[in-house]
Amino acid sequence: MAKRKEGSFSSAGSNKRRRKELREDSDDDPNEEDFSQQTNDSGFHSQLASGEVGIIESIQLKNFMCHSMLGPFKFGSNVNFIVGNNGSGKSAVLTALIVGLGGKAIMTNRGSSLKVFVKDGQNSADVSITLRNRGEDAFKPELYGDSIIINQHISLEGHRSYKLKSCTGVLISSKKEELIAILDHFNIQVDNPVSVLTQEMSKQFLQSKNEGDKYKFFMKATQLEQMKEDYSYIMETKARTEDQVEQGGEFLEELRKQYLEKEDRCKSLALVSEMQNKLKELQHQIAWAMVRERESEIKPISDNISIQEASTEKFVQKVKECQVKVNEAEEKHKEIQEKLEKIMEEAQMLQPECVALKTEVQKKRKAYNDAEAVYNQSKTNLKRLVKDEEQLCKKIEELKRSAYQMSAPEELERQRKTEQLKVQLKTFQDRVELIRQEIQQYQHAVYKYRDGCVQLQKEERELKAILDSQQQQLRELKESKTNRLKRFGQYMPALCEAIERASQQRQFKYKPIGPLGSFIHLKDAELALAVETCLKGLVWAFCCDNHSDERILQTLMSKFCPRGIRPQIIVSTFRNNIYDVKQKAVDHPVYPSVLTALEFDNPVVANCLIDMRGIETILLIKNNEEAREVMVMQKPPKNCREAFTADGDQVFHNRYYSSDNTRPRFLSRDVEADIRHLEKDIENKKAQLSFFQQRISSTNNDIRQNQDLLNKHRQHQNEIQGDMRKINLEISDLEKLEEQQSALISTLEDEAEEIKKKIETVDEDILQRKKKIEDGKHSLQEAEQKLAAIKDKIEQVEEETGPVKDGLNKADEALEKSKHAMQHYEGKKNEHLESIKKLKNNLAAKERELMEMIATASKIHPERIEVNRTVNSLDKEMNRLREKINSERERTGDREEIIRQFKETKEKYQNAESKVKSLKKFVKLLEEVMIQRYNTFLHFRRFLTMRCKYYFNSLLSQRSYAGKIEFDHKNEKLSITVQPGEGNKAALDDMKSLSGGERSFSTVCFILSLWSIAESPFRCLDEFDVFMDMVNRRIAMDMMLKMADSQHYRQFILLTPHNMSSLPTSRFIRILRMQDPERGQSTLNFLCRGEEDEEE
Repeated sequence: MAKRKEGSFSSAGSNKRRRKELREDSDDDPNEEDFSQQTNDSGFHSQLASGEVGIIESIQLKNFMCHSMLGPFKFGSNVNFIVGNNGSGKSAVLTALIVGLGGKAIMTNRGSSLKVFVKDGQNSADVSITLRNRGEDAFKPELYGDSIIINQHISLEGHRSYKLKSCTGVLISSKKEELIAILDHFNIQVDNPVSVLTQEMSKQFLQSKNEGDKYKFFMKATQLEQMKEDYSYIMETKARTEDQVEQGGEFLEELRKQYLEKEDRCKSLALVSEMQNKLKELQHQIAWAMVRERESEIKPISDNISIQEASTEKFVQKVKECQVKVNEAEEKHKEIQEKLEKIMEEAQMLQPECVALKTEVQKKRKAYNDAEAVYNQSKTNLKRLVKDEEQLCKKIEELKRSAYQMSAPEELERQRKTEQLKVQLKTFQDRVELIRQEIQQYQHAVYKYRDGCVQLQKEERELKAILDSQQQQLRELKESKTNRLKRFGQYMPALCEAIERASQQRQFKYKPIGPLGSFIHLKDAELALAVETCLKGLVWAFCCDNHSDERILQTLMSKFCPRGIRPQIIVSTFRNNIYDVKQKAVDHPVYPSVLTALEFDNPVVANCLIDMRGIETILLIKNNEEAREVMVMQKPPKNCREAFTADGDQVFHNRYYSSDNTRPRFLSRDVEADIRHLEKDIENKKAQLSFFQQRISSTNNDIRQNQDLLNKHRQHQNEIQGDMRKINLEISDLEKLEEQQSALISTLEDEAEEIKKKIETVDEDILQRKKKIEDGKHSLQEAEQKLAAIKDKIEQVEEETGPVKDGLNKADEALEKSKHAMQHYEGKKNEHLESIKKLKNNLAAKERELMEMIATASKIHPERIEVNRTVNSLDKEMNRLREKINSERERTGDREEIIRQFKETKEKYQNAESKVKSLKKFVKLLEEVMIQRYNTFLHFRRFLTMRCKYYFNSLLSQRSYAGKIEFDHKNEKLSITVQPGEGNKAALDDMKSLSGGERSFSTVCFILSLWSIAESPFRCLDEFDVFMDMVNRRIAMDMMLKMADSQHYRQFILLTPHNMSSLPTSRFIRILRMQDPERGQSTLNFLCRGEEDEEE
């Protein structure tokens, strides 16, 4: 059979102009014996082909359907059985084969979209298929080698991408067209049910009793259906072409009439040539008249230039005088500047010493505080030791006074009292344990509430800071109603006024520009937050032309700006035009850049933002999703570095940052709306702050309550422990004998002696600590005095800079005044020279125009014509003549236009005539070709029908069945009749009367018949034997294996839930046994039989 997409044929019964009568479809049933002989003689011609291309070597699935990992499955080149229970992944392998080779999701009967194949909880699925590519029919063997690896990636959205690799894993292509070319080359048809018969399609086919469905199955399996559709499409195209030829004939006749009409009009043009000759003569005269007038304009300009050049010297002398004054002022300014720098250097030299003294004072203060803390701790230890000594001495005296000997009743009384004290001690121990647990609970509650309180206090501080900032911003917004500069800070109007005064006093060479945000205006108000987030601190920055102006501006800012808040100063040479950034700017058809979205009051501001922020490379995209689509999902536009959304979010190619701000602060146009929004935010923040304060107060109350309970329990615990110590002492007193009491007294006396020694040691340590504290205090006072002295000295030096700075300012004013005077006279001189230059340029331009006029006049008429008339009079006469020519042309028509129309009409007529002839020739040739091809189609269909009948009868006879396939091509029906047993003993019955197994067996025979007449490197069949009994299954299996044995060049993949252990052992048969999946199992292992290397 031909491969896919080759020419096919169909009936042309619907054509408007019917072709010659073709031979009608027939149901001729040829002599099967003759065909049997023909088939045996010819054999399967495709057996001569090599089985080295197109078969499936392996397949592997990842996150496909409900399987985390399946495979890799290594398939044999002939028969492959995939055996396993339901749910083990058999059908998943077949589905992956269809999808992996480019099939649509609906073909698998598992879903309508590819996204259903992605395992739940995963982002994507992958299918890898390896096809054999060997022998003479290999596809691009120099690129792919012996195997072609097809990797398909399926996303959670249902999109898929291909990677076609060589046998070594090298990526060759990622285009679907390459995959289609491979499938066409190997004649692989995943949509053909004969090549791949899924479980659902198999069930539909087995259960279908419609003869039309069987006929469609046959047509689709043999690709006759596609050939028929292609033939119908060609005949419809032919009919449309014939309609176009008819319409073209009518249009051609109309063009011929237009052509003859234009030809007649073209012959009647010859009346205006005399007036055109007169007009040409006047054109010669006016050309030389214009030359004469231009020559008369040049002489006054030349005389004026000579007068102006004579008065240049006085301007040069004035400039020289001003230059001398400027040099003197610069010398004086330099002298004062050096003096100021010397004073500042002296102050700076004192700064390191001041910093070192500060560090020393801090260090000594810390040492003093540490020593004082240790001293207090020693005093506390001394008090504790003295108390311990007193208690020991008291105990020793008590023991010494006690009598050792006791009478028998006293001994009994002692024992009774001891037992009573032990019971009481046990009760106290239980109570202590209970209290300890309660103390732990209260401690945990206190720690928890304290941590919560600390977090709440932190959030309260942050909220207060935000509230203070918003209240300050609200005040600025309300004040900005009368003064827009207050939006940039309360100090900004005063700073700008000071800059204006300094500029009027000529302290600046060029007046600084700022804040920059006041010089820009948005074309689209919705982009205010995006632009403000993009520019950040540049909105309230200033720009200076030079570093001298920058120093002066820094001085002004130090006077007016709050401490810690100072706008950025950018130094950049001022220009009168905006940079030309077309080559490096981003240009998007939909979204503007920051540069194109703004209007600038001053080009310096635009140039400053281009230099500092690169606004020509930043896009503004209102919608967040569209911004992600443009910058992240797609390749960013050329020259685009980043983008901002209307919400202020910043988007790069590989990352995304959200904005903390919700509304613009500086660039918004609607101040009232901003005030309302900010007041609402402030109210919300106040409510939140009140809520936090209530929670903090409540938490503190909880802490106090739990702390009180904790203290009470600790106090109670200490009391009980004190009682326990007393009871222990009493028990000890009662239980110990006299000698033990003596030993205890001795021990206690030793302890008392040791405590006395410790007391003496602590006393000495306290004295040393006290002396150390006094020394530290004295040293700290000395360091603080030194620090105060150095600070006084620095302040004295800084006070000395005041008069020097005043002198420097005066010198600056004098210098600027001299420079201004020099600039004034230089401007006058330049204006004078510029006027002379303009006169000379004007003279040169008029001389060039004169030369051009002479050249033009010479081209019009080579010899100069002396004309006494003016250009105006000649022009009027030419206009009158043109009017006469035009009126004549209106009456007769324009000559050039008529000739042009004649040529166009003639060309259109000839082209149309040529096209009509070509189409008629094409239609005639197509008619002949299609008759021939349709006859071939009928012959080919008849041949496939005979082969199908022959193979079907042959397969039925293997089980002594009799049967018949009847094709009704005219009504598109296919009927199958089968009789089990001897065919001559009973009449043939329709398949409806057969049992399920007999019907399945007959269907298998029909499918094997189609296998015999359809070409494909592999066949896949899913659960073919599910409705068969053991006998029919065995026979069907033998028939398939027999066919496979006769077709070693072709691959068979059969899926079945039944055990195939009874199959004969053969190197051509491979069984893949799939295990039932376990919960949590990510990879399904399988057992293979016959995995020995096959003979090549």
